[in-house]
Amino acid sequence: MFVRAVLAFLALPGVVALAVPWLLARATRARFDLTLGGAVALGLGLALLLWCVVVFYRVGEGSLAPWSPPRHLVVVGPYRWSRNPMYVAVLLLLLGWAVLFASAALAWYASAVALAFHVRVVWGEEPWLARQHGAAWTVYAANVPRWWPRPMARRGSR
Repeated sequence: MFVRAVLAFLALPGVVALAVPWLLARATRARFDLTLGGAVALGLGLALLLWCVVVFYRVGEGSLAPWSPPRHLVVVGPYRWSRNPMYVAVLLLLLGWAVLFASAALAWYASAVALAFHVRVVWGEEPWLARQHGAAWTVYAANVPRWWPRPMARRGSR
């Protein structure tokens, strides 16, 4: 299972968040400019993505790949605050690249990926999770936002 998790990591976010941005930056001859905002977004995105992958593997007993999904509903770690922190992490990586390369092409790519993620989650993943996990999913979805964490005051004492 570990090999499948590593391969899924390299194949999915590796392509979307690393290979394609690099190719777009090269194709558009974007120049790299190290900025604090870009570096922070990139660093946070990478750290969050790795945390999500580890939680999926250890707690969910699966990977981020559609062909090897977690066996258990994952509601710990970053999944306490967002139902989709892995997608948020990839979008942070893409935002970081767009800022570091000051690239409109990368910003448009990030926007297209965000839209694709939303469609995939709403029409694909969430209905599947509801079928797989029933009431546990319903309770989780009612209490944890799809994308961005709620401010602390709104979350109550959880």
